[in-house]
Amino acid sequence: QVQLVESGGGLVQAGGSLRLSCAASGRTFSNYIMGWFRQAPGKEREFVVAISWSGGSTYYADSVKGRFTISRNNAKNTVYVYLQMNSLKPEDTAVYYCAADPYYNGVHWREYDYWGQGTQVTVPS
Repeated sequence: QVQLVESGGGLVQAGGSLRLSCAASGRTFSNYIMGWFRQAPGKEREFVVAISWSGGSTYYADSVKGRFTISRNNAKNTVYVYLQMNSLKPEDTAVYYCAADPYYNGVHWREYDYWGQGTQVTVPS
């Protein structure tokens, strides 16, 4: 059974930090590209960052470059993907989703095969 489970969301003041986690199991996700997307109310799902299977390559949206950092741990049966978010802004408020795909590392969310249920991040203005 494929599972991508996000955690770590919450309410944080502007300028603060949060660390999101995603635990992916049920496939050989160590061979998958992993990504984070976000969706604010009334807006389309938006690419945040992706990381290659080895962790050697990362791809950030311009809006989060220099503030967010993705990392991964390819453990035996579960892959853990982390999103360290610093200097948070009100415009970062969204539901954050973990995604996985064996080949695609781009910005189009429909191309990713597997998704988590999302975790809410709220940064009040």
